Amino acid sequence: MYGWEMLSFNIHDGFLEAIVRGNRSGLLTAADYNNLCQCETLDDIKMHLTATEYGPYLQNEPSPLHTTTIVEKCTLKLVDEYKHMLCQANEPLSTFLQYITYGHMIDNVVLIVTGTLHERDVNELLEKCHPLGMFDSIASLAVAQNMRELYRLVLVDTPLAPYFSECITSEDLDDMNIEIMRNTLYKAYLEDFYKFCQKLGGATAEIMCDLLSFEADRRAVNITINSIGTELTRDDRRKLYSNFGLLYPYGHEELAVCEDVDQVRGAMEKYPPYQSIFSRISYGESQMLDKAFYEEEVRRLCLSFEQQFHYAVFFAYIRLREQEIRNLMWISECVAQNQKNRVHDSVVFIF
Repeated sequence: MYGWEMLSFNIHDGFLEAIVRGNRSGLLTAADYNNLCQCETLDDIKMHLTATEYGPYLQNEPSPLHTTTIVEKCTLKLVDEYKHMLCQANEPLSTFLQYITYGHMIDNVVLIVTGTLHERDVNELLEKCHPLGMFDSIASLAVAQNMRELYRLVLVDTPLAPYFSECITSEDLDDMNIEIMRNTLYKAYLEDFYKFCQKLGGATAEIMCDLLSFEADRRAVNITINSIGTELTRDDRRKLYSNFGLLYPYGHEELAVCEDVDQVRGAMEKYPPYQSIFSRISYGESQMLDKAFYEEEVRRLCLSFEQQFHYAVFFAYIRLREQEIRNLMWISECVAQNQKNRVHDSVVFIF
């Protein structure tokens, strides 16, 4: 029952909630980002980061540094923190933490299958996979020729198996089918995660359902914009939208028939929470939409720390840390390519 979590929450989960709230204080601040944006070389970035919680992961890296090294080491810190929390967690928190990684598993499957389609080396692809989304048989994905084989040979023993029921066809894998597969898997994953959070009840259900609804709505907008001008029909597009969220069902009906970005904007501005996002973007500036959505997501994730005795703080912390790594990757790339005038374009401040 909502409001009664405080009676029993700390028995099993109080220690880990304290850990994750302590970890949050180690996220980079606006002052850190301002200093990083003034760096002239990647070694300057490393020197600044050694004074933060990333220090132990970067201090022994030799020069010259590469952007991939910085991102890899920062991701390693996130993975170590996640594994520590997972080892300490009891049910149902351990299942909740595992759900958080399923999105990375889907991305890794798509990366391997797409790379194999374009005849890339499997070992090279495995290096690019996100470590939170790895599973034992991932290298075997390279042998699959269609969705049915992909499921039968590899994915039947992974947590993604239940999500493949809508994807299994005998069609050969090509770029369009793979992208449809990704979005169908994400739809099934988000709906499953949403139901799991509803089952948990209390503050966890309230906050997580809001965060997942936002994620579902953002994906609906991205699917619509990316499918404009492709062979995807309106019905196909509608099937890829998640069956929950603020836009469900009437917003989905409007998005399914949109034929340009301005029509998408018109449909979204009818919903007050999204009106503020689109009001920051001029007509025709769809490339700034991702940043606006990330900023809104960060705002919501930070708000989840305002309440206690719920699991959403674990989801929020991992997402905020991932956004921080995206920020560091963008800053590092701008510095490495001598494009410092663009360094603020994609940085999303967290605190």
